[in-house]
Amino acid sequence: MNHIKSIISAVSVVFLLASCNNSNPQQKSPSSSDSTTLDTTKIESSKRILFFGNSLTAGLGLDDQSEAFPALIQNKIDSLNLGYTCINAGLSGETSAGGKDRVDWLLKDKIDVFVLELGANDGLRGISPDATYQNLNEIVDKVKKAYPDCKLVLAGMMVPPSMGDQYFKDFAAIFPKLAKEQNMTLVPFLLDKVAGIQTLNQGDGVHPTKEGQQILAENVWTHLKGIL
Repeated sequence: MNHIKSIISAVSVVFLLASCNNSNPQQKSPSSSDSTTLDTTKIESSKRILFFGNSLTAGLGLDDQSEAFPALIQNKIDSLNLGYTCINAGLSGETSAGGKDRVDWLLKDKIDVFVLELGANDGLRGISPDATYQNLNEIVDKVKKAYPDCKLVLAGMMVPPSMGDQYFKDFAAIFPKLAKEQNMTLVPFLLDKVAGIQTLNQGDGVHPTKEGQQILAENVWTHLKGIL
């Protein structure tokens, strides 16, 4: 119970995710934070993991995108010689509706694992959880249609209690529901052990530092490694 309360308290800072849409000009951001980074030589000889998300995936504010959790997971994969290439398709400010439109061109190249990290900006804007669920569901449907054998991972997110108790519950329920219905591997809360901890977040209090990104990588890797 105390752990749950601490998570709910910490997630209050997620309300500041407006900075996903308006980054602090004094912060450093990766040169490719708004585009997909491809190591084409490596990709040609390995399976692909597509990380599809917002600024948390893109690594907004970090010195280099190599400090973002998809790249850190690539390091883990390389150390185990698993033969996968991680593609960072994070876009700062992305919503579920935007992602639904953007995903099509990313599916032109075959992917073997799809990691979906969207929804936080929807919660910030108070968008109906039903609409967010529908958008995320359509994204997954597109991936399945293009690549029926693709393995699917969903990163869960929360909104602050200040959004209202019912909205908090309805939003949190999106992710386990979608994961169950679409047979996805669920990361219960991407920002677990990071949200609300000052030393693990940048000056905006929202975007993880490189140390925070290392914890995000562990949060995802714990669930991702079993399906590789």
